[in-house]
Amino acid sequence: MGKLANLSWKNRFLTQTPGDSKVGGEPRQVPGACWSRVIPTPPKSPKMRLWSKEMAEDLGLDYGGEDILSGGSQVKGMDTYAQRYGGHQFGNWAGQLGDGRAITLGEVETKAGVLELQLKGAGKTPYSRFADGKAVLRSSIREFLCSEAMFHLRVPTTRALSLVTTGEMVLRDMMYDGNSKLEPGAVVCRVAPSFIRFGSFQIHTLRGDKETLEILLDHTVSNHFKNHSIKDDDSIILWCKEIAKSTAEMIAHWMRVGFVHGVMNTDNMSIHGLTIDYGPYGWIEDFDLGWTPNTTDSGRKRYCFGNQPEIGAWNIARFLESVSPIMENPEKLYDVLDYYVSQYETSRELLWLNKIGIADRSPKDAELLSELTNLLQKCEIDMTIFFRELCHITSPDINELSYAFYNFENAPVKEWDSWLEIWWERVNGSPDRKIMLANNPKYVLRNWMAQLAIDAAEDNDYLICNQLHQLLKDPYAEQKEFETDYYQKMPEWAKNRVGCSMLSCSS
Repeated sequence: MGKLANLSWKNRFLTQTPGDSKVGGEPRQVPGACWSRVIPTPPKSPKMRLWSKEMAEDLGLDYGGEDILSGGSQVKGMDTYAQRYGGHQFGNWAGQLGDGRAITLGEVETKAGVLELQLKGAGKTPYSRFADGKAVLRSSIREFLCSEAMFHLRVPTTRALSLVTTGEMVLRDMMYDGNSKLEPGAVVCRVAPSFIRFGSFQIHTLRGDKETLEILLDHTVSNHFKNHSIKDDDSIILWCKEIAKSTAEMIAHWMRVGFVHGVMNTDNMSIHGLTIDYGPYGWIEDFDLGWTPNTTDSGRKRYCFGNQPEIGAWNIARFLESVSPIMENPEKLYDVLDYYVSQYETSRELLWLNKIGIADRSPKDAELLSELTNLLQKCEIDMTIFFRELCHITSPDINELSYAFYNFENAPVKEWDSWLEIWWERVNGSPDRKIMLANNPKYVLRNWMAQLAIDAAEDNDYLICNQLHQLLKDPYAEQKEFETDYYQKMPEWAKNRVGCSMLSCSS
């Protein structure tokens, strides 16, 4: 273990792709570039608040380094930059976007491969548009806790190493309703193999810059997909299918644990099939396929829980369009879209059969799952609690699952008992409880739990933050000491509370 200065720093993205000739500067268009060098804004008074011991061990780091991990200083080997990319936002092409509040420190060689370290909230970049490039404590806590919670849930995700408060106040309008206020500033250091997104390719294709597109594609495949190449159409198709598969599996896991990303824009889709950019996310409480945590999307519900698989396909289609200029026969890319759909359906069915303790798939199981999904929508049922309680059921009796219902008196008891009897017969009265317990978490990061941590932290108390961090490292364990506080349905106080029932992209 050691310090950030002792890491083996690399800068492949900067040396292998074209960049901006200017360092930093005001927000502007940066044509023909993949990145701009940026110097982070030094914080007023950095303090380490949250630390991922597991991520630090993977990097070979000891606790500390808050000055560097907040953007206050650099070490030899770092060459800090912001990435340029575009994206479709809520279905509309938004042009140049880029890292508006993220600055990459560099890549480091680890025993697990090369990983990129990036600061979120460390200051203005050429891609900040009208913003200040800073992040506030509430959104930073949500990003840190969710990144690590998702990892321990076995959902593909970027990671978080640290959260450092900056000692300064940042002006934010949380709900975009004209009620701005000063909030504590913070910086999260997040980690991934890279932060290349679908939009990283889109910006060049949609600007007609084939030369830069080809350079970026070559960099991406040669460094991050070493078993692939882009030498011909068939090779490109195989590479695209790997991205389609990892994306499908990621979204299938979202659906398994009841996670809603909230902003599935193409600039928020990782080429590694990792959950990226934690903004107005949430876990469904009631099993509502139409629920979205994002107030911006409350009317259209484009990114609601039930739409996520379809939006994944839409985003894959936009990615394939961005790759099409290097294809001799672009129509072959339709095969990749079909492949995404088949991979999602396969992954989804397997994961949901695991949730109900079926290890040996049969043709009739799809109907069993469909009927279950329909029943879950007929009255208010907490998804996480329902499936966790199902792990312990001793007979096909809906009364054993009553704790999961918000109003059990209104439950369609006969329909539930009928489904349970069919399921019970299917598993011969002995569901695979080991598989069920490994796929149905007892604890997830519900928005009201995160809000409790935020409220305390804004009063300079990080006890709940650290408690949730420890709890969510083992989400499938019973941890009975936390049942009273966290194994419960949404409390009344949270149902109309900003940050619990409604969120925005504000950070």
